[in-house]
Amino acid sequence: MGHGHAHGHGHGGGTSATGRHRGRLAVSFVLIAAFFVVELVFGVLSGSLSLLSDAGHMAADVVTLAAALVATRIAARPDSTGRRTYGSYRAEVFASGLAVLLMLGVAVYIVVQAALRAGGDAEVETGPMVVVGALGLAVNVAVLLLLRAGAAESLNVKGAYLEVVADTAGSVGVIAAGWLVAATGNPVWDTVVALAIGCFVVVRALLLGRQVLAVLAQHAPEGMDLDQVTGDLAAIDGVADVHDLHLWTLTSGMPVATAHLVATEHADPHAVLDRARDVLRRRHGVAHATLQVEPSGHEGCDELGW
Repeated sequence: MGHGHAHGHGHGGGTSATGRHRGRLAVSFVLIAAFFVVELVFGVLSGSLSLLSDAGHMAADVVTLAAALVATRIAARPDSTGRRTYGSYRAEVFASGLAVLLMLGVAVYIVVQAALRAGGDAEVETGPMVVVGALGLAVNVAVLLLLRAGAAESLNVKGAYLEVVADTAGSVGVIAAGWLVAATGNPVWDTVVALAIGCFVVVRALLLGRQVLAVLAQHAPEGMDLDQVTGDLAAIDGVADVHDLHLWTLTSGMPVATAHLVATEHADPHAVLDRARDVLRRRHGVAHATLQVEPSGHEGCDELGW
């Protein structure tokens, strides 16, 4: 009885969800990198912690976008070693993990700087804060529009998108801090807003980190029900039983499945294989599935505990 598949799902030749948005990532990188330099310079000149903290988060954006671009390039390379049987698509997930670490690092930096400033009489120039904050808001909104579609498809793009979401909130915070300091004459508002930006960054980082860990731990793809997939395969004409079904995500937009299908006594194994492949692709979005068709009464394969 035949097993496996030969339907042309080669490794390394596909295009990941991130790869389809590489051009938008590149434009976003240029915009964010240019503004980072502006914000850092004026943050130092104005003495604003909220502006410097937002610049630090912008630096994380620059690194994250650069990592995302490098990861898409690595993921598209064919494997020359013969050892990466799934290609290098996981590079994109690792880039998302780097984004999480950078976001948390920026948050720690903000808290430390705020603690060092507590009780001091910091001098803050509000003019540059408001102007640079407004410019940053415009840049971030433009980048959000560029990345919005890709964020729904790719974990890597989503990591960059969430970074920019946090930056957008940071720009609004900088503007608010500048206005409050100017209105009250009290620089403590600059520190308060900086801490608020840090807390927001931490929340976004933890949410993204959870998704990254789910991929690396090979959890079933989000929104995919294991019992439903099993039931759909078991309902195929010619299938008597389904076991050893595994579902996981290789990288964003690339769910993978393996399963053993026990065929009925007179079933055509080729027809069973084709029907199962079509069910996985059309109903569950799994384009790459390795399926083994076993004869009725075959023993041994279902004795494994994993």
